[in-house]
Amino acid sequence: MPFAAGGPTDLVARVLAEQLTRRLGQAVIVENRVGAGGDIGGQAVMHAAADGYTFLLSTTGSLTVNRHLKPSANYDPIRDFKPVSLTFKSDHVVVVKKALAARTLADLVGLLRQEPGSLNYGSAGLGTTSHMIAELFKAKAGVDMRHVAYRGAGPALNDLVAGHIDVMVDSLANSLPQIQAGAVRPLAVTGATRHPALPDVPTTRETGVADFSAFAWGALLAPLNTADAIIERLSGEVIAIYRDSATADRLAAAGADPASSTPSELAAFMQADTEQWGRIVQDVGIKLQ
Repeated sequence: MPFAAGGPTDLVARVLAEQLTRRLGQAVIVENRVGAGGDIGGQAVMHAAADGYTFLLSTTGSLTVNRHLKPSANYDPIRDFKPVSLTFKSDHVVVVKKALAARTLADLVGLLRQEPGSLNYGSAGLGTTSHMIAELFKAKAGVDMRHVAYRGAGPALNDLVAGHIDVMVDSLANSLPQIQAGAVRPLAVTGATRHPALPDVPTTRETGVADFSAFAWGALLAPLNTADAIIERLSGEVIAIYRDSATADRLAAAGADPASSTPSELAAFMQADTEQWGRIVQDVGIKLQ
């Protein structure tokens, strides 16, 4: 797990670890190896023994975005890993600290247009989905905010709750508990439709930011030389786990929509998403500071 404990991907990892432990009869441990937008954990798994005992559960940013932002990156997720299965999809949500005057997304956009750069936004790290979707939002809305990168979505959200940062474009899975507790204010979800977990929160398109929708996803991968039989077994176990309605409902209630796939389906999905984000990075002109 290349992100901090307490974030959305960590939640999915721990649910899967719990269920895989039960199904395989062997302890499955989540190890958080954080830093560099997921690259440190990714490199650790890339160099791990391909014996079926070490896997990577990572997300959009490190798996399909970073290669466009870091030309000198030490690994290529498509070339250097074997795909196992999708693990979740998650809409993002624009959330603000309670003290901010903005009550709607239109309010936030208006404030930022009146005072460009007056607010800051937090992300889970450079190149992560919460960073990229926020940058895409800025471009589509024609606004500017200062970026504050954290070592994971959990720490960033904690600072939003505390009022140290103003805005996040965060995964629903990470923000939902704090939204439900009234600790932060949701302004809009980034999916194409409203999310069942927040039926009263409009989409960004509904609130006037046309041509903007995005979601995050997570996937399970293995070191490149892992045997095909191991890959197929684990992929099948993930698919079977999500057939259990109680597990699927547990993730969905937390804002992480369960998603699984065969290895070949994941390979095709990653290739398409990599190409899509490459076009977005080029068109929007997103660069790492």
